[in-house]
Amino acid sequence: MFAPFTKKRQTAVAGLSLLALALAACSGGSGTDDAQGKPLPTITGNPPVTLDVFAPQSADVNLATNDFTALLKSKFGISIKWQTTTFDGGPAREKRQISLASGDYPDLYMLIPWVDQFTQADLLKLSNQGVVVPLNQLIDQYAPNIKKALEQSPGYKEMATAPDGKIYGMPQWVDCFHCSYQDKLWMNSAWLKKLGLEQPKTTEDMRKVLEAFKTQDPNGNGKADEIPLSADVKDVLIPYFMNAFIYDPQGTSGNNNSTLVLNGGKVDLQADKDGWREGLRYLNGLYKDGLIDRGAFTQNPDALQTQGDHAGTVILGSATVLHPGIFVTTGSPDGRDKQYDAVPPLTGPSGANFTGYNFPSVPGATFVLTSKATPEEQIQAIKMLDFIFTDEGQINGQFGSEGKAWVKAKAGDVALDKTLKPTFRQIPLKVGSKPLNSGWGAIAQYNNTEVFRNSEVIGTDLYSQAGYERRLFEATKLYAGKEDKAQIYPFWKVWIDPSLAGEVATLQTNIENYVQQNALQFITGSKNIDSDWDSYVKGLQGLGLKRYLEIQQTAFDKVPAK
Repeated sequence: MFAPFTKKRQTAVAGLSLLALALAACSGGSGTDDAQGKPLPTITGNPPVTLDVFAPQSADVNLATNDFTALLKSKFGISIKWQTTTFDGGPAREKRQISLASGDYPDLYMLIPWVDQFTQADLLKLSNQGVVVPLNQLIDQYAPNIKKALEQSPGYKEMATAPDGKIYGMPQWVDCFHCSYQDKLWMNSAWLKKLGLEQPKTTEDMRKVLEAFKTQDPNGNGKADEIPLSADVKDVLIPYFMNAFIYDPQGTSGNNNSTLVLNGGKVDLQADKDGWREGLRYLNGLYKDGLIDRGAFTQNPDALQTQGDHAGTVILGSATVLHPGIFVTTGSPDGRDKQYDAVPPLTGPSGANFTGYNFPSVPGATFVLTSKATPEEQIQAIKMLDFIFTDEGQINGQFGSEGKAWVKAKAGDVALDKTLKPTFRQIPLKVGSKPLNSGWGAIAQYNNTEVFRNSEVIGTDLYSQAGYERRLFEATKLYAGKEDKAQIYPFWKVWIDPSLAGEVATLQTNIENYVQQNALQFITGSKNIDSDWDSYVKGLQGLGLKRYLEIQQTAFDKVPAK
């Protein structure tokens, strides 16, 4: 079940809304949850309703004629009038914000985290304005599966529940094991074997391997065309190596660019610490010696894949990506994609041996009901989502119809987690076939628990396309447990005061951009790691680091379950 969001990136803290309406006090608990403050009606059966729904739509899906859309109409009497946008995050976000600012917003938003979604600050602000509908009573009265999911996954409930106890929208819960440990390095094992080398275990080992890749012609073509190590602007290089010097919580997929950690229970920044400086010093040495590709910090993912798919001879030795399909085409005719294996976290000179933990779900909300929906429409909408929270709803919602997109597991099938009973198997789409237009894909990816994901039937050959997800699953075991749990800052539980959202967004953007820009300058040598370090640290303070940490600390202190 290789999740499509893994190639997309989404920031995970509060952002700005375009709405310029004044904030009002949150309404108190009247015992009712609909937008008009009236008790919800008791509805039995499924009266026909028409929902105006805003959602992203990919090029190979037509939501209006989709099989799952038809299934929902037959089960719940719901006709959907779609307002669609693309999977391009910028335009999608702009169109959503325009719909809100104009007042011509839909009954329901159903979004995808890695395209665009509501932030926690958006939800608090829109709740104050009476735009979004709290879901608590709807869930209690009409959504037993959602209620059960929140009870069984405390982290989910904490992420979904605002400080006032209200649930203003449902985020997606995606318990993706391999996505939780993004700081992986994939290395060409065929090259190691040819040169008589083992996988590196320390930072010094890594240097020696990369030097051998550069100088000993491992691809055997008699040319010095090998690229020992590469990356791209979205699949970043720094975190994997930095964790051999200091715990770095950043993700290689751009989902988390923050270096915020907990230091003795206090929110702190890693990017001004001595360990951070030593990590940059090490990377500067690799870069200076030509062991890191010059384009690793500036090229886009397509350029990285061009290196991996280089015509004829294999030229790429290693890359820091979530999964190898990012830099080399899986199922390549010459089998080159099978040459790459994950290298466990390196041990640095002071003994540091970490990997970053990246919370795989995005705080905020993708399912958001608005005040435009009547009570009857709200009820049918929550029933629809409740169905998506079942295994039947998830499988049909994400993948499509049984027999068309998936089949039940049969005797001899093996689940991704071999300790679980296998439940279903996806039917691969034949090469050249038209898209099925059967499921909603990531729009329906809600109750994606560990058990659900890991009970899918996956091929047992790690290097086959059918076994690709198992390859990632097994590789991730090399990293799991190497995170420093005491330093993990649980940003997904932290709700920033909406009155501070704009200030926080500006501080965060300025600080993270500054850290990234200076890291690149130190690594490439345009700044000197010794003579320019103090001015770099002083610059962080000038950007308001103290204020940023204070706001984060205040919000963190209000988190009920630390």
